[in-house]
Amino acid sequence: MSEPAARKAIRARRALAFALAAATAFSPMALASAHARPAPDSFADLAEGLLDSVVNISTSQNAAPQKEVTPPKAPEGSPFEEFFDEFFNKRNGQGGGPQQRQRKQSSLGSGFVVDASGVVVTNNHVIDGADEIVVNFPDGTKLTAELVGKDAKTDIAVLRVKPTKPLKAVKFGDAQKLRVGDWVLAIGNPFGLGGSVSAGIVSARDRNINSGPYDNFIQTDAAINRGNSGGPLFNMNGEVVGINTAIISPSGGSIGIGFSVPANTAQPVVDQILKFGETRRGWIGVRIQQVTDDIAESLGVSGAEKGALIAGVNDDGPAEKAGIEVGDVVLKFDGKSVRDMRDLPRIVADTPIDREVEVVLLRKGKQEARKITVGRLEEAEPKNAVLKPPTAAEEPKTGAALGLRFSSVTDELKTKFQLKPDAKGVVVTGVDEGSNAQEKNIQPGDMLIEVAQETVQTPSDVAARIEALKKDGKKTALLLLSNRQGDVRFVAVSID
Repeated sequence: MSEPAARKAIRARRALAFALAAATAFSPMALASAHARPAPDSFADLAEGLLDSVVNISTSQNAAPQKEVTPPKAPEGSPFEEFFDEFFNKRNGQGGGPQQRQRKQSSLGSGFVVDASGVVVTNNHVIDGADEIVVNFPDGTKLTAELVGKDAKTDIAVLRVKPTKPLKAVKFGDAQKLRVGDWVLAIGNPFGLGGSVSAGIVSARDRNINSGPYDNFIQTDAAINRGNSGGPLFNMNGEVVGINTAIISPSGGSIGIGFSVPANTAQPVVDQILKFGETRRGWIGVRIQQVTDDIAESLGVSGAEKGALIAGVNDDGPAEKAGIEVGDVVLKFDGKSVRDMRDLPRIVADTPIDREVEVVLLRKGKQEARKITVGRLEEAEPKNAVLKPPTAAEEPKTGAALGLRFSSVTDELKTKFQLKPDAKGVVVTGVDEGSNAQEKNIQPGDMLIEVAQETVQTPSDVAARIEALKKDGKKTALLLLSNRQGDVRFVAVSID
């Protein structure tokens, strides 16, 4: 090949290589890999810098005194008399009749240092009911801890120890930045072994395992076992992004389904406990309900973000003062979207007390904005108020629709269904077998308060509302019901 031809061939190969490189650089796979961190060859360097901040926690408590059994007596002069006395004296200590003994119980867990002066974070269930809490450090130091404060709703406890030298502390990270598939590292005290490291990925986010009102757990397949409770879940920057709290396991050991309280939930709780010795959460005084697909259709809610349905409003609470009503759907609170019912309690709880915020509502198909001043959640919060029964009185009448039979309230029905003495309005007297109303667990004795967000006071009101829904082509009727205890709920029942 001549020299000019060779140079042309080289230039052509370079151009092809450049084109391939450019195409690869802008491919979806290349863009994804540009943001993702590759799997490390080893976690050793990361773990080495974190192990000294993770502690083992041992607790002990005196169990309730246990009354011992009065030993039986062999017949006097029996050849077994000496045997009985010897056996039961050994079993009961010194014997001689009923005694009261205290049994000491102990448990093990994990924790981590968040302040070099001696602040340790763990799970509430690790130290709950303990008479003595001891923090065991990797260098063998053991320090007795005092409980600064705890929060059962998020299962977090804060301890304080008095070290002779500054401790090595770790920092909370931003769990909101975690993506499914990101690497995480768990360090803790599984089965009392201490200083155990396990690695895995984020399997899912915002998991609800029905452990409390603010569930939004990080799910991970990093090995978490008994004794890991209260230990940290780290990201690859060495920041605490979660507190390991629970596992799902039929055997009691790790099967790769563990749950951690996100740092964004835990850190405000820790900060409040350190500042006040307790949590101070926001409260607006409502009872809420999930917006199911059939309820969404009845209310005219569209899209993936269905909000939280208001099923009860406290008397003289922040929500009532702001004009929020039963049947409203909260779509946004303080600028944050409420995707479903579980979002609202977390958002409200994290809102500073006495702050005035905007609430975006859906009311009878139209959006409205209201201003509400957030109150403080008290642990012994009074039960949410329910709607007062209608005051109109009339001759008893009956009706039937939607698989329900209903009647105006009579003295006989008050006695039969144990209704309140002042109960008035429309009471469900029967539910058809196999009907959609039965599937929705509507019971005889329930009171009908609203149909399609309109108050009903007589059976004829119910019939009229249902006929109107049929004319409008609606497939479901949204009912507001009150049970015998006064609790209200929304139920969407098929009209067909």
